[in-house]
Amino acid sequence: MSVATGVIVANLYYLQPLLHEIRGDFSIDTLAASALNTLMQVGYVTGLALILPLGDIVARRRLIVAIFVTAAAAMLLASFIHSYALFAVVTVIIGLTSVGGQVMIPFAADLAAPAQRGRVVARVVSGLLLGVLLSRTLSGIASEAFGWRGVYVLAAALLAVMATVLRFALPPEPARAHVAYHRLVTSTFSLFATYPVLRQRAFLGAICFAGFSALWSTLAFHLSAAPFHYSGAVIGLFGLIGVAGVVAANAAGHLADHDRSQFSTLTGVVLLAVAFALLLVGARDVWVLASAIFLMDAGVQTVHVTNQSIIYALAPEMRSRINSAYMVCFFAGASLGSLGAGLAYSHFAWSGTCVLGLVIGAVGTGAAIRWRPSRENATAAV
Repeated sequence: MSVATGVIVANLYYLQPLLHEIRGDFSIDTLAASALNTLMQVGYVTGLALILPLGDIVARRRLIVAIFVTAAAAMLLASFIHSYALFAVVTVIIGLTSVGGQVMIPFAADLAAPAQRGRVVARVVSGLLLGVLLSRTLSGIASEAFGWRGVYVLAAALLAVMATVLRFALPPEPARAHVAYHRLVTSTFSLFATYPVLRQRAFLGAICFAGFSALWSTLAFHLSAAPFHYSGAVIGLFGLIGVAGVVAANAAGHLADHDRSQFSTLTGVVLLAVAFALLLVGARDVWVLASAIFLMDAGVQTVHVTNQSIIYALAPEMRSRINSAYMVCFFAGASLGSLGAGLAYSHFAWSGTCVLGLVIGAVGTGAAIRWRPSRENATAAV
């Protein structure tokens, strides 16, 4: 489940190190290239809202395999397109079909013993993080060998293999309670009214991922320009720095199992703010940039795993819907972060991205300080 989660979430990130190549291939400007990231995330948010809740009523093995097959077809189609407008449409579809990993995470939480749920969720999320890290590196290296279109063909092949493996590897489930689809979707978002902690955690997740997305939506432009002039392969290697996120995710899961969620949350958002400060002052120093990326990945994943460990304890029978509500906010934050960074970079270059990130980090830190553990544990309806 961890490996499969990493394979499908990678679809969202292959694009990032390739943006400068795609910009040249389609003869578009920087803002139009950055918009592809936003469209990918819009598609993903739509999938989180409309597909992910199905995990509460449909056998998840069947749902997951169908999603993987569809994702493979979308990636293969994208590799043949030569129209920017059509590629943008297929980018939305790729985002829409990349939700398979988010169906997997609550499935793993259901299979885990309560006392180990934080660590189990962290382990599956670690697979997701490795997918994010390796996707950028693989994307950069494969593009050097086969061009950026070859990256999409390779991704389609990996998804097809995983669909076959999952068909036989995932455990079966008993029949699920039937809920009308429209009620399923509307009840997902009514959970925000029922659980204050879900609102709080969704906001913190959105803030952190907005900062994360702002960085990665513009980093390829910064590193491909003076004074670096790095190739796609070298830019992709920067994704490996995010190994910090894997370590932080497992540490956050351990802290969540021991009721230290406030500490891990505050630590995560402060690391995000510090990272953007370093990115601003060390814009021309590759080692400062690398250190900042390390800190940012650690901070964002610390908050994310802490959030998921908390929200999955709210209503076990509705974990897919809870995850849907949370992740819609999480990736809505990413979409806004990409859009804001694209605008900021177009007008103010790298300093615009960094100032935007500092504002995001300050808002997140303030929210984490305000929501104390006593409020966090108050899950009664309001």
